[in-house]
Amino acid sequence: MLRDKTALIFIAGAIIISGSANFLNKFGLEAVGKNAYQYTGLKNIAAALILSLALLARPGITAKLKAISKTNWLKLLLIGLIGGSIPFLLYFKGLSLTTAISASFIHKTLFIWVGFLAWPLLKERATKWQLAAVAALIAGNLIFDGFKLMHFGYPELLIFGAVLMWAAENIIAKIILKNIDSGILAWSRLFFGSIILAGYLFLTGNLSGIFSGSIGQWGWVILVGGLLAGYNLSWYGALKRMPATVAASILVLASPLTALLSAVFITHSWTFAKTEGLMIIMLAAAVMLIAEKNKKYASGAAATA
Repeated sequence: MLRDKTALIFIAGAIIISGSANFLNKFGLEAVGKNAYQYTGLKNIAAALILSLALLARPGITAKLKAISKTNWLKLLLIGLIGGSIPFLLYFKGLSLTTAISASFIHKTLFIWVGFLAWPLLKERATKWQLAAVAALIAGNLIFDGFKLMHFGYPELLIFGAVLMWAAENIIAKIILKNIDSGILAWSRLFFGSIILAGYLFLTGNLSGIFSGSIGQWGWVILVGGLLAGYNLSWYGALKRMPATVAASILVLASPLTALLSAVFITHSWTFAKTEGLMIIMLAAAVMLIAEKNKKYASGAAATA
């Protein structure tokens, strides 16, 4: 159920940041001039440092960290592995070989895989209206992208592998968030993930020249790192307060935002089909939220009956 209106603020932040980051990362990768693995490492390390500073500034954080059990620390480490490191390597390697829109299209199928996993593992049950909303999301995306058969080669396979790992991560994160602060989870994902990424770069000989660059290039690293830090805080804040299926479905709105930014700043082209698709996606997201809200009220009424 939706716990409070704060969930809507968090998911809105995740949508805006994700849509913007998908657009900017392609330029960031080209501007920084590093290979995809080095770029991923720099970006994630920057995000981890930003969240570490933010975490240290929180009052009482030491007590909260000490209260985390060894079992939960292992789960947080797992989140860093399957959420904060390996899939980033796969995604940005694929992104370096394909377009931002193609990467975004594959990434927005995340809600489908999260839904498949959430049903048996989290016992999340969708209403008929929510199932209709999922179908509308799929249809809206197809209309938005013009029913074009996207080429599915090696780059797209890398991105798809990353999406599947992120889907599994979201299920594990939803379980952990029952007992762990969402800010701590966001920090641990990037902190442990950055350590793993640094180890990978060292073992593969990709550390050479990684910290060289101009002021402009470091500006890009800080920008995309800041976006990543903000996205993690927003996403886990939303995931803690709403079902994984609902959150992942609404996050689909990030992809049209990426396409809109591309149309405004690059292609200068926008079709009526995209407008139709966007309206369907927005309507489906609204139905998903309203149905979840009604489910909450129905549960409350049944409990007081």
